[in-house]
Amino acid sequence: MISPLAHVDPKAQLGENVHVDPFTMIHGDVIIGDNTWIGPNVTIFPGARIGKNCKIFPGAVLSGIPQDLKFQGEESTVMIGDNTTIRECVTISRGTVDKQTTVIGSNCLLMAYVHVAHDCVIGSNVIIANSVQIAGHVSIDDWAIVGGSSAIHQFVKVGMHSMISGGSLVRKDVPPFTKAAREPLSYAGVNSLGLRRRGFTSESIAHIQEVYRYLFLNSLNNSKALEEIEVNLPATKERDEILNFIRSSERGVMKGYFN
Repeated sequence: MISPLAHVDPKAQLGENVHVDPFTMIHGDVIIGDNTWIGPNVTIFPGARIGKNCKIFPGAVLSGIPQDLKFQGEESTVMIGDNTTIRECVTISRGTVDKQTTVIGSNCLLMAYVHVAHDCVIGSNVIIANSVQIAGHVSIDDWAIVGGSSAIHQFVKVGMHSMISGGSLVRKDVPPFTKAAREPLSYAGVNSLGLRRRGFTSESIAHIQEVYRYLFLNSLNNSKALEEIEVNLPATKERDEILNFIRSSERGVMKGYFN
């Protein structure tokens, strides 16, 4: 149902059973999947591609022009997967010439006042708590959780199944399976509770912990720690995910544990 008090451009493509509340504006070049609910006072600009069964709460602004002085009006998009919830006053900017798109995966929850800047890629099953501010070109992998009022620097990468404490200043990459806290942001252990909830075995969690002992607790530099891990620890999917993440880090990873 589309409220007569909403404005939907005739060029917008809405799927079946899409609900649009009053005072919402949907521009042309927008695609919205079946059974999506769009609350009042939402603005959806050109380039938005929204999946099925999404919920978009009042005041959200999707696919706005990037807050980037290099943006020259190029065509770009925001891609939002199925079953994602976007709460009040969330803002998501569309991409620039760099990636041409900003991506939010499926089954995500973006709580109120989150900002996702241009060219970010956020995986599926990600939770971003209230008032998190995410700069451009950030990558957040599947199942990550970002605590409220955190700020993530541009080009930072956040690994899968990681958890970042509320109020964090994230200037460096956060490796997968970890908890990140303190100032400056540092390793605070393996996200063992989250991993158990997602079906990881005790053996897998213990193996991940052993990998991070080499990286963060044995006073080794990263290059030496990676060598020791490859020599002394058996190859597993989780081990190799960590090694590849560390090796591909461009900003460097967060600090190890300190008292």
